[in-house]
Amino acid sequence: MSEAYSITAAALAALGPDDVPPELISGTHLIYSSPAALAFNSPGAQGFGVKRAGLAIPGSVMLLVSPGCCGRNTGALRPGGDYDGRMFYLLMDDTDIVTGRHLTKIPDAVREVCAVCKTPPTVVMLCITCVDALLGTDMDRVCRKAQAAAGVPVLPCYMYALTREGRLPPMTSVRQTVYSLLQKRPRQSDACNITGYFSPLRDDCELYALLRRAGVRQIRELSRCQTFDEYLTLAEANFNLVLDPESRVAASDLEERLGIPSVELTRLYQLDKIENQYRLLGQVLGVELDDREPKERAVQALDALRDAYPGAVFAVGECANADPFELSLALCRWGFGVSEIYGTVSAANFPYLRQLARLSPETKIFSNLHPTMLYYKETPCAAAIGRDAAWYHPHSPSVLWAEERQPFGYAGAQALLEALLAALGGKDAV
Repeated sequence: MSEAYSITAAALAALGPDDVPPELISGTHLIYSSPAALAFNSPGAQGFGVKRAGLAIPGSVMLLVSPGCCGRNTGALRPGGDYDGRMFYLLMDDTDIVTGRHLTKIPDAVREVCAVCKTPPTVVMLCITCVDALLGTDMDRVCRKAQAAAGVPVLPCYMYALTREGRLPPMTSVRQTVYSLLQKRPRQSDACNITGYFSPLRDDCELYALLRRAGVRQIRELSRCQTFDEYLTLAEANFNLVLDPESRVAASDLEERLGIPSVELTRLYQLDKIENQYRLLGQVLGVELDDREPKERAVQALDALRDAYPGAVFAVGECANADPFELSLALCRWGFGVSEIYGTVSAANFPYLRQLARLSPETKIFSNLHPTMLYYKETPCAAAIGRDAAWYHPHSPSVLWAEERQPFGYAGAQALLEALLAALGGKDAV
């Protein structure tokens, strides 16, 4: 094959979620690790991979137990800043890998880590790699022994790329882990947690104001906790707002252990769907949420983009703060075109795909991870959205849309529309 594999939205929607072509399923073929793919595929890669996510608890440190190659990759990708001095390494040699001898070294290594820290860590995250997955290591038992030796909590942090498509993928597992130290406290009726992301929502997100008007005065996010004591107050929430499906397991665990129920919201860009979601949230909270002002600002941003660039055609990637299929559907419903989507297809995408197939049946869908992407040839578009789409379209304007402050709701849609307008006008965009 001398061209990149793709399938049209109409053809994929007709196949349905039970008959997705193997080219779009990474477990059925070799993985093409393009610069675009590397930014999201590895559990230890850029952004909030397992290693950085595991350090979300204030005052935590991490001991990475791995072969030298994983240690070097971590050193090369270390985020710096507040994370300096929080990452430690116990490297495995060939004998360790064959015999599991390294497991006997971990308690002493954890004790040594605690001894060299200027401030005693609140918890040591024990990060292990695929080697221990293959060895079948009982990490809970190892953590208990290390905790007894060091006198501080020790939690397992699984960087198992092998489980990426399993029941408990690495980023789902680590979300559960970082809330596991919370202990039951009296629930506060005016408190809630926003969960799902490892960085906070944009400060201009209307969700904060809507919750406050509904009587929720204490809105907490793990990423905004500055101290361990602040972290512990997350256990006082009356309910959790779950904004990412990968946090469902963590939310279920918090409900079972601490009695905190959860409400799930979805990051959307279709304005009418955002409105409906807030209406349903208001029903759950027993109030009417007045979202007219933030919706009007988003509508004005949409009108400005449509007036300036009617019918503009975009390429949409998955290395962005959006579901590429939902965002593509939003763009098509707004009167724009989507020529190509680069995304990992799952059953959850098909409600969007079926609608997209009706509005834009010829939109091509590519897999970032399929080896034939080596043969991908750039096609013209007005602008590319996402790091991967930008990489595939070096000659087109682009909006990376991958900043750490998370967009959500009307404010997120407004910010994206304004960024697209700036990019198409030749100005710097997010």
